[in-house]
Amino acid sequence: LTDVYRSSPALGRYFRSAQAAYFRNESSTVFYQLEFSVPPSTEEFMKNTMNPDFIRNVLRQSIYDEN
Repeated sequence: LTDVYRSSPALGRYFRSAQAAYFRNESSTVFYQLEFSVPPSTEEFMKNTMNPDFIRNVLRQSIYDEN
């Protein structure tokens, strides 16, 4: 995850770290905590760039690009 977000043109400059926050063995599910350092936020910046869907889609796009 670190490489994905550090190399992202949209999020790379804001990304600070990623760590596994919780692991559920029976379903092989891992929950990650992502840390971003953002500039003094504007409503538009938080609504668009720091939108959870946008952040997930950066990861999805990286996975699709590998295939």
